[in-house]
Amino acid sequence: MTSDNVKIPELLAPAGGMEQLKAAVRFGADAVYLATDRFGMRQRAINFTMDELACAVRYAHEAGVDVHVTCNILMYDSDIAQLPEYYEALDALGVDALIIGDLGAAALARKYAPNIALHVSTQASVANAEAARVWQDLGASRIVLARELSLDQISALRQELPDDLELEAFVHGAMCMAVSGRCLISSYLTGRSGNRGHCTQPCRWNYQAFAPASEPDGESPHDACGLPGAYTPLLLEEEKRPGEFFELEQDSYGSFIMNAKDLNMLAHVHELAEIGVDSLKIEGRNKKAFYVATVVNAYRQVLDGADPAAFAEELLTISHRPYGTGFYFGMAPQAPDYDGYEQTCLHVADVLETKQVDEQTYELTVRCRNRFSEGDELEVLTPKVPPFGVTVKDLAWLGEATDDGMPAVAQAAAVANRANETGLYRFRVTSDVEPGSYLRRRQFRRSARSGC
Repeated sequence: MTSDNVKIPELLAPAGGMEQLKAAVRFGADAVYLATDRFGMRQRAINFTMDELACAVRYAHEAGVDVHVTCNILMYDSDIAQLPEYYEALDALGVDALIIGDLGAAALARKYAPNIALHVSTQASVANAEAARVWQDLGASRIVLARELSLDQISALRQELPDDLELEAFVHGAMCMAVSGRCLISSYLTGRSGNRGHCTQPCRWNYQAFAPASEPDGESPHDACGLPGAYTPLLLEEEKRPGEFFELEQDSYGSFIMNAKDLNMLAHVHELAEIGVDSLKIEGRNKKAFYVATVVNAYRQVLDGADPAAFAEELLTISHRPYGTGFYFGMAPQAPDYDGYEQTCLHVADVLETKQVDEQTYELTVRCRNRFSEGDELEVLTPKVPPFGVTVKDLAWLGEATDDGMPAVAQAAAVANRANETGLYRFRVTSDVEPGSYLRRRQFRRSARSGC
């Protein structure tokens, strides 16, 4: 628990699209970060057009939630030329903050978006007080810290900086194997630059290792380096690129396997608050709304005083790689024996409408996301309430409307299937379920190409 005089940090959630933004707001985020269809580091996300951004800002502000827009790709001159008009448009829409990693982009932001706060992206790799102070002199009000900092380093950094310069730190989600995400592997292998928002995640592809042939005299070509015989160089071959070999060099520290664990700091959010971190950031702009809702809900509950142990299992329900604590307590752990995701629950439906039938019966209208059946025991994920169970009864499919505009008659169904024309179903339960809730079914799933 945090001390009474310690401020609860802002909870900052990812919004890859409008559905994710609404989930983040509904489940307790204080702010969301997103991108338009330009200049963002997650170009595979749905993202927002400028018209959609106007709706997003209005929706978030009506709920008291701030909107931060990312503008943190590697900037070329052609990008810089577009920024003045772009910034002016964002300023007019009432965006609360810009997340920027380029000095030129930051200078233009101060000129063309004077009403928007400037936050320095983790892409800038700020890891010392001098760099942070320089950014503040250029107009920055917040530093998104380099992910490679430990808890002790952040604490020391906080003490060196003025109180009005805020610090933001990642607490949950995927970790990049490169320093602050600045990686060239995707660009090298596929021509799609991770620094321009198009990372193909080649660090997580499936590779085979081969020992290279020895020299004619039987000695390894690397013996001259003076390394013990155990340090044998290996060649890597990616499964979809047969015949292309990449040398994996091993030094006296060992080999570095490119498979970072996902970050999970749920049990340590109050430690981050105690050392003066102002904003806790969840990674995941490529994730769906159910993922965003689940993670935001867990961190919101813990920040508001719940026992982290009571919500630790919630973060196992959504798709994730093996969890670790990043660099906060030492070197970031890797997952060399397991390549893939796992989850303990399957998201099966979104609750669209609830109608009370009698004192003990409620009728839910839902949109099917994955198959479920009559009689299934489902769990309800809803804001500010611990997950609870319901049983599906009187399941019916809601077909297409008729030609005369009358709604279709519900048809009894044994199984709900999202492949049906509307994906809309109705059934009865014995608990009141808030619209906007998510229904899930206990079902362990693992997607792994290697390892256990």
